[in-house]
Amino acid sequence: MVDSLSAAQARRVLLAAQGFGRPTATAAKPAGTRQLNLLFDRIRLLQLDSVNVYERSHYQPVFARLGHYDKSGLDALTFGPATPSRPSRYIEYWAHEAALIPLESWPLWRWKMDTLRQHDAERYEWVRHNQAMLQWLRDELASTGPTSAREIEHDANRRTGPWWGWSDVKQGLEMLFRWGEVVSAGRTRFERRYALTAHAIPAELREREVSRADAHRSLVAQAAQALGVGTASDLADYFRLKSSDVRPAIDELSDSGELVSVTVEGWNQPAWLHRDARIPRRIHHVALLSPFDPVVWDRKRAERMFGFHYRIEIYTPEPKRQFGYYSLPVLVDDALVGRIDVKTDRQARVLRVQSAWHEEGLEARAGGLGGLGGLAERIVPTLREIAQWQGMDPITVAGRGTLSPAIEAELLR
Repeated sequence: MVDSLSAAQARRVLLAAQGFGRPTATAAKPAGTRQLNLLFDRIRLLQLDSVNVYERSHYQPVFARLGHYDKSGLDALTFGPATPSRPSRYIEYWAHEAALIPLESWPLWRWKMDTLRQHDAERYEWVRHNQAMLQWLRDELASTGPTSAREIEHDANRRTGPWWGWSDVKQGLEMLFRWGEVVSAGRTRFERRYALTAHAIPAELREREVSRADAHRSLVAQAAQALGVGTASDLADYFRLKSSDVRPAIDELSDSGELVSVTVEGWNQPAWLHRDARIPRRIHHVALLSPFDPVVWDRKRAERMFGFHYRIEIYTPEPKRQFGYYSLPVLVDDALVGRIDVKTDRQARVLRVQSAWHEEGLEARAGGLGGLGGLAERIVPTLREIAQWQGMDPITVAGRGTLSPAIEAELLR
């Protein structure tokens, strides 16, 4: 086993662990259910987000790794109706942020559900003052079965909250969801259908008891496998775990040989390599990454590993945006070489490149890409594949950004 990695090796370990560098599917032969399940086995979760200016966040990481696939196939796996006798293979919970996780992982989060139930009652006045509403929701779901918040709201509810305007019903359902009393039993047009746990999860999983220590050991092992190599904070962040729980888990996994202590060039913290991690000699891959992709969702780690300073600007007022509303990092081989603000104009059926930028010091960081023309030559085929996957034609370039002229020229070739 190795005891040290170069910075480039660490990047390739991460990307290989995340499923990059493999042949991608085409529109003529798209990835199917088997490939989707294998990807879940590898990365363990897909973060959910409602922003839909280009594509919802859980769809893009799959395309970035696998290439063409039918989104309805992923929907059937993740958002289809679920019952205890015919459970979904995947379920939602607050793993990292709101995320899809394998159903088998659900018992590993019981410690968090129990902790939140206790602390939410202490922290939130709403919980203390709305016990009757919470019980009414339990009773309502028991009698109606899976349903959406909208369907069970009634005229006694009033909109509250400074930003989202959630009703008391929605607030209550989300609390019960946090505590594991309610789960998602599928979605329709991205609207979640809530169900009592007993209506969607098999009894064997509901009744399985996993100690907090055992759960953390399993989750840290999964995080290490998904990242390939990481610091203690990296391993904790993957599932948003506390360092006080992660440190003992790392010690146990190191003692068992599942994690191997390594040093990484340029890192000022100890790191651990998963024993099954590959160290490829090279990665050949081009992809646009969702802002919520595991490769970049930890902005500090992205900067440490790739020299890539990234902030999503959807919450930044337009005059203050530097790169664009929904600017996606561009991966070329083992480097993040730029960012493209892309929009799927569904009404006009056009994929719009709002702006495109290359990174400063690109040649030194990525090496031998043949200038901006060579970089555009690598990126444009992926943009065309994205447009085909989205059913958009043509691709238009607005012209803003240092890389836009080269992309526009390549599209015209």
